Amino acid sequence: MAAYKELAYALVTGVVAGFAFAKMKLPIPAPPTLAGVLGIVGVFLGYLLAKR
Repeated sequence: MAAYKELAYALVTGVVAGFAFAKMKLPIPAPPTLAGVLGIVGVFLGYLLAKR
């Protein structure tokens, strides 16, 4: 259950940060497309696989 809490906190923090960046008219510090986000997830998963 604690893992879900951590995921929820991370999601809420990300949404708040994204909202703040948009309101301040700053570029987001992440890829602005789903493909870019999936690329980052892929790098993370590849790292996890290599560590096994």
